[in-house]
Amino acid sequence: MNTINRISELFKSDKKDLLSIYFCAGAPILDNTADVIISLEQHGVNMVEIGLPFSDPMADGPIIQNAATKALKNGMNLKFLFSQLKDIRKTVRIPLVIMGYLNPIFQYGFENFCRSCNECGIDGCIIPDLPFDIYIKEFKATAEKFNINVIMLITPETEENRIRQIDENTLGFIYMVSSASTTGAQKDFSTAKRNYFKRIHDMHLKNSLMVGFGISNKSTFSAACEFARGGIIGSQFVSLLEEEQNPNRAIERLSEALK
Repeated sequence: MNTINRISELFKSDKKDLLSIYFCAGAPILDNTADVIISLEQHGVNMVEIGLPFSDPMADGPIIQNAATKALKNGMNLKFLFSQLKDIRKTVRIPLVIMGYLNPIFQYGFENFCRSCNECGIDGCIIPDLPFDIYIKEFKATAEKFNINVIMLITPETEENRIRQIDENTLGFIYMVSSASTTGAQKDFSTAKRNYFKRIHDMHLKNSLMVGFGISNKSTFSAACEFARGGIIGSQFVSLLEEEQNPNRAIERLSEALK
């Protein structure tokens, strides 16, 4: 069993301005999952979130929804995704996280899911529709058995008491959603959002913070990095990948936008 967790190792390091990239597995091309991950690592990305497409993605905006629809039409599912990832650790060293919804993970079986993650060298998962209380009661022990960090999301509306409970009961990092709305690129963050980032930063949690939803350029990425260890970019990269059909060109264009 894989006992090293690369998420924990990354956040123990002194690296700052961490960049995590989300893409939807199976879009725009079914068979390029490993190619995208390898390309992102080669271009200096610190962590990758591999999106598992779902037909009703409540947290996702239109760009990621469209990618998920295309991926499902292409034939992507969890079993096929794990077959694509079985040799990924022969080439890739950075932390890998699967982001997906409960329904397909339930159908696969949560213990089977965690076992397959461990066998492939996946370090964590983000399940936006998994309530924290249910995670504690029903899933925490299994995830920890297979050394899978279950990453929880918080929003500006999450109460301080709940944030501290999440901090005490999870490992890896806390995903600080920039707003209570769905994913999608923004040109800048409002004063209210920056104040929210600062408020959570000033709680001095044991877990590191990463900001996601709305990061697409230097301004939004810098604002995320001011109060967190880094930022997570999804919609902007998914758009570029759809336009270019080539992960190297897509990440090169994104890197230029972040300079």
